[in-house]
Amino acid sequence: MMRSMFSAISGLRNHQTYMDVVGNNIANVNTSGFRASRVAFQDVLSQTIRPATAPTATRGGVNALQIGLGVSLASVDTVQTQGALQSTGRLADLALEGDGYFVLADGTRNYYTRDGAFDRAIDGSLVSSASGLKVLGWPATNGVVDTTQPLGPIVIPLGEDLQAAVTASMRVTGNLAASAADGSEVVTDATAYDSLGEAHRLQVTFTKTGNLTWAWQVTSVEGLAVDPSGATAFTFDANGQVDPTTITPTPTVTITMTNGAADVSLALDLSRMTQLGDTSEVQATADGSGPGSLTTFSIDANGIVTGIYSNGVRETLGQIGVATFANSGGLVKTGGNLLDISPSSGQPEIRPPGVGARGTIAAGFLEMSNVDLAQQFTNMIMAERGFQANSRVVSTSNEILGDLVNLIR
Repeated sequence: MMRSMFSAISGLRNHQTYMDVVGNNIANVNTSGFRASRVAFQDVLSQTIRPATAPTATRGGVNALQIGLGVSLASVDTVQTQGALQSTGRLADLALEGDGYFVLADGTRNYYTRDGAFDRAIDGSLVSSASGLKVLGWPATNGVVDTTQPLGPIVIPLGEDLQAAVTASMRVTGNLAASAADGSEVVTDATAYDSLGEAHRLQVTFTKTGNLTWAWQVTSVEGLAVDPSGATAFTFDANGQVDPTTITPTPTVTITMTNGAADVSLALDLSRMTQLGDTSEVQATADGSGPGSLTTFSIDANGIVTGIYSNGVRETLGQIGVATFANSGGLVKTGGNLLDISPSSGQPEIRPPGVGARGTIAAGFLEMSNVDLAQQFTNMIMAERGFQANSRVVSTSNEILGDLVNLIR
C-alpha cells in the first residue's frame, strides 16, 4: 500500500514540473526568439516480485512479475521550430530565417541568441537592446570584409565623415547614330571630383569625322585646362562595335586645377560605345565623390552592413556572423534570451548567414516565440488531470490504510 502512495507522490511531483514547463511556455508567448520546451516522462525502477523463467519440455515459461515504483522526469527538451516573423520597421531589428544564432559578447565571453532586437550604442556598436552585449561579426577594412579574420564588434558610426574620393576614371556608354552626317556632334555631361572634394562639370563631345570614325573631346564647363593624351579619335568595325586597337592604350585626360587641389588625371573608357542604326544617345559616368557623412545603413539577407553617406556613396561596414552547433538542443539557457554552450551542444561554428545550414537575415523584423498556445492549453489539461489522478491514488491509499487500522477495533 505504501508503494502505491510513493508512486502517486512521484506522479504529483513530476506533473507539477510538467505544469511548471507549460506555465513558462505560456508566460513567454510574446518573448522574441523564445523556443518552447516539452516534457518527457519515464518510469523508474520496478520491483521484481518473481523473476522470469525459461520454458521446459513439459511446461511453458513464466514472465517476470514486476511492480513499478513511479515516474520520473526523462528530459525537458527545446522545440527547435521557426517562430513567425513580425515587422517592426526598425533598421537594427534582425530575424533569422532558418538555423543559427546571433553571437553576442561582453568582452570576455560569447553568448548566443535568436532575439535580434538590436540597437546602436553611443560608440556606434550594434548591441542587444536588453543587455547591451555587442553583436559580433567581421568589421570591414576599406569596404572589404574578410571572414577569415577574428570576430569583432559591428560598428555603424552614424555621422562619421567620409573623405572625398578623387575621380580616376570615366566611362561613356551609349550609341552614336550610324546615319549621322560628317561633322555631327553628340554631347553629354559628367562630373569629376578633385582632391578637395569639389565637383567640376565636364562635357564630352563626339564629332563624326568619316564612315565609322568619331573624334572625342573633353572640356571643362568652368574653363579649366583639359589635356588629352593618346588618340583623340576611334573607329567602329563593320558590326558597329568599337575597334579596340583605336582605344589602346586607354586614353587619359588631365584637368589642371586652379583651386590648390592636385590635378585630376582620369582614364576614359569608350569600350562600350556602339555605332548602330539608331538615334544617338550617350551617357558618361565618373567615379569619385565629394565629402559626406554617414546618414543611415542597411543590412541584407547575408548580414552585410552597408553604410549610406550623404553624398550617395555606399560602403560596406561589416558582416554579421551566425553560429550553428552540432546539437543546438544542448545549449544552456542563462536568462535574458541568452544561451551558452555546454558539453552537449559542442563548440560553435561561426560563418556568414546563408552559408551551409545557416539561415538568412530579415532586417526590420523580429522572430516571435514559437509557443503554440493551443498545444500548451492541451498540455495544461493533461498536466492537471495527471496531477488530479495521482492525488486520488494518494487519498484512496490513505482510505485503505485507514480501513486496515480499523480492523483491530
